[in-house]
Amino acid sequence: MAAISLSKVEETAPALVSLYKSAGVSLARHGLDGQRAAVYLVVDYSGSMKPYYKDGSVQALADRVLGLSAHLDDDGRVPVVFFSTDVDAETDIALADHRGRIERIVAGLGHMGKTSYHLAMDTVIDHYLDSGSTDPALVVFQTDGGPINKLAAERYLCKAARLPLFWQFIGFGDPNSRQFEFLRKLDELPVPDKRVVDNAGFFHAGADPRAVSDAELYDRLVGDFPQWLAAARARGIVRT
Repeated sequence: MAAISLSKVEETAPALVSLYKSAGVSLARHGLDGQRAAVYLVVDYSGSMKPYYKDGSVQALADRVLGLSAHLDDDGRVPVVFFSTDVDAETDIALADHRGRIERIVAGLGHMGKTSYHLAMDTVIDHYLDSGSTDPALVVFQTDGGPINKLAAERYLCKAARLPLFWQFIGFGDPNSRQFEFLRKLDELPVPDKRVVDNAGFFHAGADPRAVSDAELYDRLVGDFPQWLAAARARGIVRT
């Protein structure tokens, strides 16, 4: 059973009903029907991301993540971290107030900087630990390029492997760009030499992320989650 019912989504966010239904199909396909999890969204606010804010790609991703979260978490909200050189904002998006939410947040932000993964990761880790949650967490981490500090990003991911957090990275932009070589490397870091479990996945949404169908996006978002859950439970990292 979903954390938030279809009737509640119809009442509070009717524009997200089709996303909610599509997410439910994908979760069931991957054996995750009834699974509870905290859901986070991390979005890149570096200068090269400007076109994706302008054309609505970031808002579209936020809406899709909300549709997924409604099945996994019952509070109707997704914590969101905006990052560039530093953490630019730590806020949330909600079912009842999702329309244009990304644009409103960005309107209050300053200069779009460079790309620093580890500071955003640290913010998510702190939020999760402070929340007192015992459910596992799915972190949707969007970026259009590699980090300025690769060593720090790798170190944070490996340390976070001992926590009930799964990091699903999504690339926006040219799939052939060398900017994404680091994310492919992160996805393949060895277990157990580097980390206790494989706690990350990566897929590329292309130069027009909105063109990726809802069904495909959800399958890619949750496709690696069941295997991580099984491995994390076997190691006692996840207990629910």
